[in-house]
Amino acid sequence: MPLNRRDFVTRSAVTAAGAAMVGGLSVAAADPAAAQAAEPDSRKRKPHTAHFTVMGTTDLHGHAVNWDYFTDAVYKDAQKNAVGLAKVSTLVNQVRDDKGWDRTLLIDAGDIIQGTQLSYYYARVDPIASDADEVPEHPMATAMNNMGYDAAALGNHEFNYGIETVRAFEEQLDFPLLGANALYAKNEKPAFPPYVIKTLHLGGDRPLKVGILGLTNPGIAIWDKANVAGKMTFNGIVEAAKIYVPKLKAAGADVIVVAAHSGIDEPSSYGDQLPFPEDASGDMAAQVPGIDAVLVGHTHKEVAQRLVVNKTTGKTVVLSEPLCWGERLSCFDFEVTLDNGAWSVTSLSARVLNTNTVDEDPEIVKLIKAQHDTVVTYVNQVIGTSKTDLSIALAPYQDVPIIDLIGKVQQDTVKAALASTSYATLPVLAQAAPFNRTADIPAGTVKLRDAAGLYIYENTLEARLMTGAQIKDYLEYSAKYFAQLAPGAPVDKATLTNQQNTPDYNYDSVYGVSYDIDISQPVGSRIVNLSYAGKPVDPAAQFVLAVNNYRANGGGNFPHVAAAQQVWTSSDEIRNTMIAWVKAKGVIDPADFATVGWRLVRAGVPVF
Repeated sequence: MPLNRRDFVTRSAVTAAGAAMVGGLSVAAADPAAAQAAEPDSRKRKPHTAHFTVMGTTDLHGHAVNWDYFTDAVYKDAQKNAVGLAKVSTLVNQVRDDKGWDRTLLIDAGDIIQGTQLSYYYARVDPIASDADEVPEHPMATAMNNMGYDAAALGNHEFNYGIETVRAFEEQLDFPLLGANALYAKNEKPAFPPYVIKTLHLGGDRPLKVGILGLTNPGIAIWDKANVAGKMTFNGIVEAAKIYVPKLKAAGADVIVVAAHSGIDEPSSYGDQLPFPEDASGDMAAQVPGIDAVLVGHTHKEVAQRLVVNKTTGKTVVLSEPLCWGERLSCFDFEVTLDNGAWSVTSLSARVLNTNTVDEDPEIVKLIKAQHDTVVTYVNQVIGTSKTDLSIALAPYQDVPIIDLIGKVQQDTVKAALASTSYATLPVLAQAAPFNRTADIPAGTVKLRDAAGLYIYENTLEARLMTGAQIKDYLEYSAKYFAQLAPGAPVDKATLTNQQNTPDYNYDSVYGVSYDIDISQPVGSRIVNLSYAGKPVDPAAQFVLAVNNYRANGGGNFPHVAAAQQVWTSSDEIRNTMIAWVKAKGVIDPADFATVGWRLVRAGVPVF
């Protein structure tokens, strides 16, 4: 008899050595040898064909319900996408009803607990990693447990709040959090379960065992260095798969699915974690024999199906990446055949389902309503007022006051921190990037969510010692963001930016100096008229650069900064620093911070 929802979501996680049968889904018997001996000889049986589906999400980033906490409204974008696990749950239940609840699995490829104010609140404001008598359950754990997830891989953003928060989240899950290449630094042994084996009863004389291997991004060692250094190390994705796919085969897995928090073949936007590539799912499929399917994550792209031929076996591996935030659900549809006592995959394809085609699952919405309401109240608290509307819309092309506000807050914070040190007399500059192209601080009342929407990442602030020459190199590197356009050539804003695979968050401007970016020149020769306090910057002069921890640790591979001397650091998020700054000022007045620090030019003529 097929499982119902309540039976289904309360079943135990399946491992290589499991428990008893629950409904149509079971794990290995307590005595595998006895169980095998009890099975009838299937060698004389006719081949038996069956079907099952593995569903997958990735890069949920704290989206439990279809809500935008930055705008305090139902989420919407130009493509009419919907977000959140409540929407995903409805699709999952439809697939289970169609395929059979005991013939489906549900997995995730990481980046679960960072990204919205909902997830931030339960990491920092009312943290799940706490010694309090009553520790809240993370809303993402509540939703995913109810939905009956079978496994999830770690994502790099899982570590943004520290290992303690990851562990607290792991303890709240009814399914394993996998990371075969996440190792203890002290002995290089796995810090999380590398894999899990699920057992499906699909008819025939022998159950089918599905091995799920979880792999995360090795860039964690750089991007969250402060949280993991000396505690955990991260091996390459291909290297780890070469170790654990044979282990899964030896443990009896008939089918192997990898949940990999790594893109298929995207050019790296960082270039900073060699010899372990950031986006290695395609390489893994091509180089590691034995993999049937890969649920891809990390790149926030929609790839319904990608076929990669393994170089050793000639076998086609099927990869799929659903769009982030719960906007899509990937489905791997398997046909398997039991013949002569062995299961084999005879057909496999992947597809994605769109969550904007269904309503939210009311059970998920109800389960996290109290937490959702708490966070809505939190983000709507008033922190000050603004004399004028500050929009980020033009920030990719022009120096706008809202980005200067970030720079000013960071500059003031570092100046105050260094006031009683030997660095007090050095000029302080500040790095900032246009993280969110929809950010806006309205005229009049300013709420916490307005500041949070401007600085959407959990970055902290550092101060690094740099020379004038190094600052110029830093800006030259950043200017690769722009296309090269001859004087007089038409300007298309749609193609002007994001060149050389540079995302918005890797385009830095520097507050405190002034300069032109001559986009008629090639990359590396674009920064002209670099000056400080009205005078040309001396290449040998010393500056303090206020910079976020991601950049300071090497994220984006900007020159010099990662190796530069650290003169100060803070454990508080820059977002909170901004909120505190606004509260202290009371009024946001662009006259206090807005400058035209940089501009795009062609042969000296401003582009805008």
